[in-house]
Amino acid sequence: MKPVYKEEKRNYWTAPQIILNVLIILVSLTCLLPFVNVAAVSFSSKSAILRGDVTFWPIEFEATAYKAIFADPSMLRSLWFTVRITVVYTLFSMIMTILMAYPLTKKRLGGRKFFNFLALFTMYFSGGTIPLYLNIKELGLLDTPWALILPGMLSTYNMIILKSFFSALPQELEEAAIIDGANDYQVLLQIYLPLSMASLATLTLFYAVGKWNSFQDALYYIQNKAYQPLQLKLYHLIKGSQAVDIAAMEGGSSAVASSVSESIEPASIIFATLPILVVYPFVQRYFVAGVTIGAVKG
Repeated sequence: MKPVYKEEKRNYWTAPQIILNVLIILVSLTCLLPFVNVAAVSFSSKSAILRGDVTFWPIEFEATAYKAIFADPSMLRSLWFTVRITVVYTLFSMIMTILMAYPLTKKRLGGRKFFNFLALFTMYFSGGTIPLYLNIKELGLLDTPWALILPGMLSTYNMIILKSFFSALPQELEEAAIIDGANDYQVLLQIYLPLSMASLATLTLFYAVGKWNSFQDALYYIQNKAYQPLQLKLYHLIKGSQAVDIAAMEGGSSAVASSVSESIEPASIIFATLPILVVYPFVQRYFVAGVTIGAVKG
């Protein structure tokens, strides 16, 4: 009897696979190269920047812009204040999101459709900036850290995402827990939350990044420099660098300030972005899992 030889499977690159990989590489480079360019400009000299020689590698390497940033003693204070505000805001926002999303999944909740309508209404209609400012002023929140926390503490969009995830969980788990004598709080803490860690991590990242990047609320409500977050400090720093450019054109600026003005903006972007880039790898797997589960379960 002749032996039967199985034909070995060979993985050939097909045309669709090649095109897909090329597209993925191009999209990745589109996201990565601008950040590399900003980092290169932040470490380059003003003359090299003005000549247009800087692409993806620093030319005439210098760190004058970063020295100017760290020379301001209030910069690190704003950094730590922003960290604290982001942590407190994210914690309170997640608590509010969970406490609103969980009851709205229960059909036995009286007025559930009405509360859903109120939540959706705020997504499409708002009073505007001036009424919100007057409201915060009447509540005595101006020039306090709470003005950066309370007004935007609950995102309706994030609440709907978490509500949809809670609704997709098997109801049999809750029924079994209720038969064993568990109440709503125990069901939430011991069943729903442990099964929703990926989605919770994803929403936590959304809240944290949104608060870290925001500065308009501080621009409107905060005058005390002790309560100015990092993004607002960088906003003023960039505005100051523009003033340096104007003064340089008029011949009234110092040589050091003039040399920093071209690289201060990219250096500020790197300084404000690095903390989030450091945190993101630790929550990346939860973020990917949360997005995937949300896509599968609808």
